[in-house]
Amino acid sequence: MRKAQVFVSVNKWVWRTLCSMKRLHLVHLVVVVFALVFGARAVPAADVEVDLELVLAVDVSLSMDSFEQRLQLQGYVDAFRDPEVLRAIDTGEHKKIAVIFVEWGGMEFQNVKVPWTLVDGVESANKFAELLSRRRLTALPLTSISTALLFSAALFEDNGFKGTRRVIDVSGDGPNNQGIVVTKARDEVARRGITINGLPVMLRVGQAPGFFDLEKLDVYYEDCVIGGPGAFIVPVHEEKNFARAIRRKLIREISGTPPRVIRAQAAPWKAPPRIDCLIGEKLWNEWLGYQD
Repeated sequence: MRKAQVFVSVNKWVWRTLCSMKRLHLVHLVVVVFALVFGARAVPAADVEVDLELVLAVDVSLSMDSFEQRLQLQGYVDAFRDPEVLRAIDTGEHKKIAVIFVEWGGMEFQNVKVPWTLVDGVESANKFAELLSRRRLTALPLTSISTALLFSAALFEDNGFKGTRRVIDVSGDGPNNQGIVVTKARDEVARRGITINGLPVMLRVGQAPGFFDLEKLDVYYEDCVIGGPGAFIVPVHEEKNFARAIRRKLIREISGTPPRVIRAQAAPWKAPPRIDCLIGEKLWNEWLGYQD
C-alpha cells in the first residue's frame, strides 16, 4: 500500500515538474517572441542619406488669387518632370533628395499637402509631380511667413532622412502681417543650420496695387526673410517666367551651386535692412483702422 502511495506521489511530482518545465518553456518562448517583435520596433531604422532635404513652403493666402496659384502649382509640377532638374539630382553624392510640399497662410494655417518623398530618378520625380497635380486650390486668410518658417523647420526632425543640406524654399506675394516678427523666425531657423531661399511673386508690380501689395517685395524677401548658408531669392515679375523661375531655383537648390539671380548678403540677419521688416504688420494695422 505504501509502495503504491509512493509511486503515485512520485508520478505527481514528475507530472508537476514536467508541467512547470512546459510553462517555463512557454514563458521563455513568449519572452523571445516579444523581444523579437517589440525589440525590433524599439530600434529605429537608419535615416536615408540624401543630398538635400527640401521644404517647399508655398503661400496660399487670400492675396494669392487662383490664377497665381495655378501658375505656381503647375510650375512645381513641370519642374519635377524637367530633365534638367533630374540631372541636378543625379550630380549629387547620393543622387537623391527628400522633398515635402507645404501650404501656408495665417498663424493657424499650415498644411502638409504632399509628405516627405524620396526623389531619386524619373519614376519617383513623376510620382511627386503627380501628387502635386492632384492638389485642389486653397485660399487661407492672412500671411504669416514667420509661422510658416518655424513650422517648416520642425518638419526636418525625425523625418527619416539625413541630408547634407537642409533648405526651406518659401514663396509668397506679400509681407508678413501676423505672428512673431519675421526676422526673429528667420534668425531662429538660420541658427539651426537651415537655409531659407525665397520666391517673391511680383506679378502685380506696375499695376493697380492692392492694399497689401508691396512694390519692393524682392528687397523685403532679401533683407527680412531669407537667411542661412548660400541663401538667395528668385523674384517672379512676369507670368511667362513663373515656371522657369521655379525650375532654375530648384536646380540651384538641388545642385548647391552659387545663385546668379540675386545674391543674398553674407549675413542678411545682421546687415541693416533696406526696408522696414514690419511693413506688413503696419499695413495690416492701418487697414484695421480703416475698418473701425
